[in-house]
Amino acid sequence: MDRAAATAGGDAPGRIPGADRGTIPSQRTAEPDAPAAPAAGASPSAPGRLRRAAERLHTRTAPLRAPHLDPYWAAAFFFVAFALLSYHRFRTLSLSSWDLGIFEQAIRGYAHFQAPIVDLKGPGTNILGDHFSPVLVVLAPFYRLFPSPLTLLTAQAALFALSVLPVARAAARYLGRVPGLALGVAYGMSWGVQKAVDFDFHEIAFAVPLIAFALEAVLRGRWTAVVCWAAPLVLVKEDLGVTAATIGALALLRTRRASPLAIGLVAFGITATALTLGLLIPAFNGSGSYDYWSKFGAEGAGATIPLDTAVRTTLWVLLPTTGMLALRSPLLLVALPTLGWRFLSHEPHYWGTDWHYSAVLMPVVFLALIDALPRVRVSARPWLRSYAHHLPAAVLATALALTSALPLSRLTEPATYSTPTVVTADEKLLGRIPDGATVESDIRPLSRLVHRTRVFWTGDTGGLSPDYIALQLRDEASPRQALADAAARHPRSTYVLLGDTADLVVLHRTSLRS
Repeated sequence: MDRAAATAGGDAPGRIPGADRGTIPSQRTAEPDAPAAPAAGASPSAPGRLRRAAERLHTRTAPLRAPHLDPYWAAAFFFVAFALLSYHRFRTLSLSSWDLGIFEQAIRGYAHFQAPIVDLKGPGTNILGDHFSPVLVVLAPFYRLFPSPLTLLTAQAALFALSVLPVARAAARYLGRVPGLALGVAYGMSWGVQKAVDFDFHEIAFAVPLIAFALEAVLRGRWTAVVCWAAPLVLVKEDLGVTAATIGALALLRTRRASPLAIGLVAFGITATALTLGLLIPAFNGSGSYDYWSKFGAEGAGATIPLDTAVRTTLWVLLPTTGMLALRSPLLLVALPTLGWRFLSHEPHYWGTDWHYSAVLMPVVFLALIDALPRVRVSARPWLRSYAHHLPAAVLATALALTSALPLSRLTEPATYSTPTVVTADEKLLGRIPDGATVESDIRPLSRLVHRTRVFWTGDTGGLSPDYIALQLRDEASPRQALADAAARHPRSTYVLLGDTADLVVLHRTSLRS
């Protein structure tokens, strides 16, 4: 069995010898890296001896062997699972927000070598003035070949599944094959990842694998790779430059020396965030400002998030995913920017367990757990050693149990693989809207219209009277009511009923009065 050379200077943690066989180094007699027994007559305390042994082994010993192919198979499995889940939501028109339409309009602009104009955010709105996410241009060639929202959903499934690879690989490298596979699968099934996959599409899908690969490189002491993985975070979203800077600070903490690469990453991340928020976004924004400053601080009585709500959600991130042991790793510092924005904001969605907001925290807490477990496995406390050895199985069991109430559980239901009759009728009705038309729409029809028409959000057409209006019928609303509402919004136009189904109505403009 090949043994990698020990890492000089303690830059990278190593796998604890024997950890994948359920033993600790002090229990083995033939391990070359085990600490020597104290000389006769010496009486160092047992806790101190174990602690020093753990520190030496954790910082000096490289992994005994490269991981098996399990991490790659795990990533492939989750790609299939995530893609199926996304296709199910698309096929059944089960969309939860307008984000899929927003990002499709932006990528459609890039794909045709145009500005990323998103009419859903307001006629002629450049998305770079809302959130700074130029990384979306990466998907433009694929969308040009396959102009469909399924292109975005497939890419998102691939990105989230890709993040499983570094987590499972790091776990296998430092904990052993079986615990590594357990933690890799638990990560893929973590509630933060599942909720993000179930949420249409979001640019945060790019950030999750970048953070995961960057932190895996931190564990291995590969500082050039750390910078290469972390630096592109500034192109994903405006706030992630601070996360990149925190990863640079983590590298300084691990190396305990003034590394030019780490210092450069810290400076780059902070500078990029300042320039993006202060100059770039206001330059593309029609109002010359950053719209989301309004989400910070209290706006009116009772607008701040209660502290107990914040603490409960934070514990929910740590407890079922890592058994709290992630708190023993400095890698958890990378979660502080994301949690910091939340504490400064009064937006309740940030603190919920739905949507995509906790996805970037999942690779952080899992890799922090992987970093902490080797040290805890040689703790002087027997109960803590036992806890650490059994925790990967417990984390996997918890993820499986929680999945019964999470999106992936739908893959076990036969109804997931069939198309409801009402959806077939909806698609037939929406197909009567010609390509290139202007359409006013709400959430449900968006995924069938954005790739081939110019779509505006209901009530926000900038004075334009669209050719068609496609709406979901809610609260027992009738097509007659939809016609009356359209006449109120567009008094200079005349609309007639093109068709309706059990839950959709489509109106067509027949005349426009001057």
